[in-house]
Amino acid sequence: MLLVRDSMSREVIAITPETTAAQALALCRERRIRHLPVIDGERLVGIVSDRDLRSATPALGDPQRTSELERIRASEVMTRDPVTTIPDEPIESAANMMRERWIGCLPVVEDGDLVGVITSSDVMEALVFLVGAHEPGSRFEVVVPDRPGTLAGAAGIFGELGINIVSVAMGARREEMPDGSPGRAVVFRVDTVNPGEAAEVLEQAGYRVLWPPAAPV
Repeated sequence: MLLVRDSMSREVIAITPETTAAQALALCRERRIRHLPVIDGERLVGIVSDRDLRSATPALGDPQRTSELERIRASEVMTRDPVTTIPDEPIESAANMMRERWIGCLPVVEDGDLVGVITSSDVMEALVFLVGAHEPGSRFEVVVPDRPGTLAGAAGIFGELGINIVSVAMGARREEMPDGSPGRAVVFRVDTVNPGEAAEVLEQAGYRVLWPPAAPV
């Protein structure tokens, strides 16, 4: 199981509530990061993004911008009591938390200490590896009957053809089987670059193949 600890950044660049907007933006540029946890002593008290900092200061070209960047403190623009996660959280739970809260970063805490940061980019990369999309192979989207045991039947066809399954994902999307009965779409990632034979065998066995698309006649 892929956990937050496997994908988080452990080298955390943090600031204090008294850090100026100018200093924080300089850190974002130098380290090529978008989010900065804010700590008071050892305690996480907030998080600030480069967008927060830019939104709180005059636009480029405004004569007041420089003075405002030096005046504004992180404590004035940070999100207080930010949503956090823990190192042993499954990566998909962290991804769903970001999706639900519309946020791009989660501080990672353990026993009250800040031990890392995980961003939406980290999660995206982890999910690519989780489904095996970084490796050569093929994607199959197959509609299987919506009843117990049918997923194993479709997977068994790949085994009979000597094709290893890299990953399997089943969503909530409903589809119809070729005979009109209820079905569910399943996405297989397999280690073959020649999917034609497998697609044909699956359809002969009564499954509906949504991907790869059938070759034009």
